[in-house]
Amino acid sequence: MFCCQMTGGPYIFTKNTAFPRIATDSVIAPTNPSTVYAVLWKAFALPLLSFAPHGFTFAAMPPIHWELILYAIFCAVTVVQLFFYLFFYTRVAFFKPKAKTQSQQHPVSVIICARDEDENLARNLPGVLVQQYGSSYEVVVINDNSMDDSKYILQELKKTFKSMNVVELTQEAKLISGKKYPLSIGIREAEHEVLLLTDADCVPASEHWVQKMQDGYAPGIEIVLGYGAYHKKKGLLNKLIRFETFHTALQYLSYALAGIPYMGVGRNLSYRKDLFLRNKGFASINHIPSGDDDLFINKVATNKNTAVVIDPDAITRSIPKTTWKGWLRQKSRHYTTAKFYKPKHKFLLGLYFATQFMFYPLLAASIIFYNWIFALPVFGVRLLVQGFVLYKSMKKMGEKDLWPWFLFLDMWMFFYYIIFAPALWRRPRNEW
Repeated sequence: MFCCQMTGGPYIFTKNTAFPRIATDSVIAPTNPSTVYAVLWKAFALPLLSFAPHGFTFAAMPPIHWELILYAIFCAVTVVQLFFYLFFYTRVAFFKPKAKTQSQQHPVSVIICARDEDENLARNLPGVLVQQYGSSYEVVVINDNSMDDSKYILQELKKTFKSMNVVELTQEAKLISGKKYPLSIGIREAEHEVLLLTDADCVPASEHWVQKMQDGYAPGIEIVLGYGAYHKKKGLLNKLIRFETFHTALQYLSYALAGIPYMGVGRNLSYRKDLFLRNKGFASINHIPSGDDDLFINKVATNKNTAVVIDPDAITRSIPKTTWKGWLRQKSRHYTTAKFYKPKHKFLLGLYFATQFMFYPLLAASIIFYNWIFALPVFGVRLLVQGFVLYKSMKKMGEKDLWPWFLFLDMWMFFYYIIFAPALWRRPRNEW
């Protein structure tokens, strides 16, 4: 079968023994021998016709409907998006803690690393120290080479709160960047088996934070994932930061509930000390500047040893960035670790991000080039499912005020991916 373009074409040459041989002089040849078409005619078409033993007939090729293909791709992308919302994200939307036959309070060591954060320590640390917890708990603060007044603030707080243990680091660790070294020191200094990690710029949402997080432990559970949110402020940037943080938490919490844990955030994360020591701490990721939370969990978490706590009292809140430049730098640093995730996690995350990125351009293309009557119902189905799941999830995670904005924020994610996609291939920076 051969194809060529002629008047009324395109056409396919098909061998047909039922017809006599076509004479080459019966086919109209180009009249201008200097054209490219004439050269191609002499080089290919004439020899083809002259050597055909039984002749050829011409059959018109069916036209390619690109607008229909665009619509089909749009429908496929929507199906993938619905799969993620219905299979994964509904697990957060309809989350209910498992009923326990017996309750046990574990002694807890809260670990906080700080460097030059005197203001944050003075503002947030009391909220960690005044937790209402029936069993014993301690607060281990690692003051990592601070040059400000952190040392003196910690000394004053220790006079009031005897449960606080301060570890002063005065030398930098060689070949270990980020906060892995101070965090490792704090974990080794911890007296208790259950570790609860947060940051100096975080404050618990309630006095029951320690209680709620340790409630996630049960026989066989070694990791408990929590939600680390940001304070509500005025302005568009605050909404974008909080929605992106909620969106990330929706993913890692729902994946964990589906038996595919892949990360946690150091602002609100708990695991057993034995798990840390058994896996030689951060030894396998010491060469990577960040990743003390997500990469460590990606390495050690399984569908059997990981639990999730979703409760308004179990949330921690941090001070969000107030400038676009500061936020872009922060998120770019966070995304440099994603390429070190396990292949199955990268596949699932990549599939979701790719389909979310393509959804609105394909919607616009389907409306413009195909038919809005067919495109809008597909969009409407996703919108209804998405709106319902996000409403239930945001309500559970204390972000209900973002729901009226969810359609705009979802569209914003298209530009978000364009901005931060290069960070996936960027080399991590050596900074704390």
